[in-house]
Amino acid sequence: MEINVNDKRFSLQDSDQNRKLLWILRDKLGLIGTRYGCGAGYCGACTVHINGQATRSCVTPINSLPPNAKIVTVEGLTSDGKLHPIQQAFIELQVPQCGWCMSGQMMTATTLLNKSPNPSRTEIRNTMKNNYCRCGCYHRITKAIELAATLKND
Repeated sequence: MEINVNDKRFSLQDSDQNRKLLWILRDKLGLIGTRYGCGAGYCGACTVHINGQATRSCVTPINSLPPNAKIVTVEGLTSDGKLHPIQQAFIELQVPQCGWCMSGQMMTATTLLNKSPNPSRTEIRNTMKNNYCRCGCYHRITKAIELAATLKND
């Protein structure tokens, strides 16, 4: 089996078929930006994009991926060495404290910005409500998404 992650193809062994995507990304591919949080799909730390949709990788078995699925991790948001607007906004506003949830926050926010280039604060809060931040950086996360929308639209 092969998977497409960040526009690169990777071959997996047959023994990987029942493993969760999170562990393939971290252990097999060395893409450690995707974090392990709760392991049950609730906290959002493990969020990646599968065919453009924010998906919890800790509960996604490799064998459940659609054929030719395109997987994007936080490492794949950069383009030609340039940070994605959401990454730039998180840096500019110094959003993270511990940073554990940040990759999942950015992946969920990116999905929102792709669907709604200028989201309202209500849209942001509704989209982000299931991504948990133990440090309580929700206000800064919201501000970063608003900033990213302006950066993306420039």
